[in-house]
Amino acid sequence: MAENVVEVRGVEKTYYRERIPIPVLRGLSLSVPTGDFVALMGPSGSGKTTLLNLIAGIDRPDKGQVIVAGTDLAQLPDSQLSKWRSHHIGFVFQFYNLLPVLTAAGNVELPLLLTKLSKRERRDHVRSALELVGLGDRMNHSPRQLSGGQEQRVAIARAIVTDPTVIVADEPTGDLDKQSATEILDLLGRLNSEFQKTIIMVTHDPRAAEKARVVHHLDKGELD
Repeated sequence: MAENVVEVRGVEKTYYRERIPIPVLRGLSLSVPTGDFVALMGPSGSGKTTLLNLIAGIDRPDKGQVIVAGTDLAQLPDSQLSKWRSHHIGFVFQFYNLLPVLTAAGNVELPLLLTKLSKRERRDHVRSALELVGLGDRMNHSPRQLSGGQEQRVAIARAIVTDPTVIVADEPTGDLDKQSATEILDLLGRLNSEFQKTIIMVTHDPRAAEKARVVHHLDKGELD
């Protein structure tokens, strides 16, 4: 049995709006084995993205533990947390977040600039990542020269170029047409099945959730 790469234990998170407390997560616990593909579903405001951000080390819990790849994230100072993210987390967002002034290769290379790899090694990693997502012939294209589906492929290449421990995807098909969405989901499924990448995906789309091995539903800050 695979060990758990993610352990969320009794996590609580509350935000404040004009000093009014808004509980988002209420004593939530979740375990994700290495190599799993998990979909998080639920209505808007249920806490899906908050949970994803906690696992990715973007936010911190008010109570409880978030342990990812053996590290209790609450114990890391901010200065170490960013370095930890660069080694362990690959991000895929709904709106791609590509820099328009860079080529596809330039966008994919960005996470590698934080590493000690040489320029040549970075270039080799970028080429491999873009070839894996089917865009080896688009390395020098700018985002405006790509379709939405191709832009998301570039974003996925950027997410995997550092060989992260966990890929977190927040509505990765939310801005795509049906065909492009299917292609992106097939690509994520391949990363999971062939390359054993652990993927945690937030989605509203039941068709997207079908690609996952496990589906969790959140409602009012609690898991089903």
